[in-house]
Parts: sequence; structure tokens; C-alpha cells
Amino acid sequence: METKEVLYELRTKNGFSQDDLAEKVYVTRQAVSRWENGETVPNTETLKLLSKVYNVSINTLLGSPRQLFCQCCGMPLEDTIISKDKDGTPNEEYCQWCYADGTFMYHDMDSLIDVCVGNMVGENFTEEQARAYLKQELPKLNYWKKYDELSDNGEFEEFKSKLIDEINNLHIEGLPKVTSLNSLVGSFVNLEYPLPSGEKVKFLKDDVTYLGNQLECEFGGDRCFGILACMDFIMVATYEEGGKNPELVLFKKR
Repeated sequence: METKEVLYELRTKNGFSQDDLAEKVYVTRQAVSRWENGETVPNTETLKLLSKVYNVSINTLLGSPRQLFCQCCGMPLEDTIISKDKDGTPNEEYCQWCYADGTFMYHDMDSLIDVCVGNMVGENFTEEQARAYLKQELPKLNYWKKYDELSDNGEFEEFKSKLIDEINNLHIEGLPKVTSLNSLVGSFVNLEYPLPSGEKVKFLKDDVTYLGNQLECEFGGDRCFGILACMDFIMVATYEEGGKNPELVLFKKR
């Protein structure tokens, strides 16, 4: 679609009148009308505002002239998994797993490779092939090329280390020692937990990126532990394969 068609579709899909949208992005109704007629296109600053209002990338607003790839892990990007800056504006450089709320989640390429390999091994890649491919391709991406410039001098890794210590100090029976935490997007791990009343509740936000891991129980069996944490809380649960029959073990505010 052309930009004019994208802008019209997004506005009507969201139930905005031209006046409503004009107020949200600080332009006149006539400007919105000219965009939708194809007479003009929004300037760069207005595109950023529209991106935030509609929760889509500027690339989408312009009719998707190019395929976006995460500049940290190389994953093809769609609007549903594009990261956000601290102010909530979509950042089309990265996916939600690699960058969240202004924070980069990976500061060690080998750790990222370990996570990516698990998702790549299958019909097209053996583990050895996946590792070789990632070691060849990741250094070509902007994040790793500009790592010294983008690095936070180890602050995030220090935060993760502190979280790991806090989790291990809980001494939960059957939970192995936690040695690493990976980025996990809420929508993929937001399970429904049963309450004594019979009601089922979710504790996470789908659009937030958390830190977590999955570990097999030390006592064996068909259940494993799931750990999720952030600045505000630590959550530990158990569940069966595929997240079935989850049970909350602990929810602790930090």
C-alpha cells in the first residue's frame, strides 16, 4: 500500500476522525486530509508521533518499502515484536527481546548465540551450523559494530547478577541454581494461574520484556520451573510442557 492508504486505514481502524488525529499529532485537519489524498506526506517528526499513536514502525507508515531486521540478533521485524524506547515510541532497529524501554538486553554475543541457537536448530540448521552462521552474521549488525558506543559499561549485567543472587537466595526446593537470565517478552510467557477461588489470573503485561529462564526440577518428573523477574518483582512457577497446568510458587516484590 501507498503511504496515503496506510494512513487512512490506520486512522479508521483506530476509530479516529481527521480532527481527532490532527489534535494528537499537533497538525490541522487539512494536513491530515492532504496526507490521505496523497498530496503530501508527514514530516519526520510527525511520522515519529504517528508511529507512537498507532504503535507501528515508520517503515509501516511509509508502506513498508524495506524489510526490517533486528540490528542485534538479525530477526526479521514486524510491528508486533518491534522494541520501544523509554517514551513508548517504536524503535524499528531492534526486537523486543534485544532492546526494551531504552535498555539493551544482551552485552555478550556468545550469550545471545546460545539463546538463538535453540530457536534455529531444526530442519534447516544443525546446532553446529547455527552457531557458525550466527558467529559470521552477528558482527555485521549495527549493535555489535557500535557496541562500544552503545554499551552501558556493564550496568545491566550487574543488575542481572544481582537478580540471580536474589533468586538463588530464595532457596526454593527443587529449583536448580540459576546461572543466567534471558530476555522474555510478556506475551509469550504470560500464563494464566488458578487461584483458590477458581478464578484464573495473569500477572504480566504482554508488551513488557522481562528477564527469566526455564529449568528442569531437580527431582525429575514432567514439570519444570519458570522464572521471571524485573525491577519490581521476582516470580517463580512450575508447569508442564508447553506451559500447561501452571502453578504459582512465589511472587515476591523487590
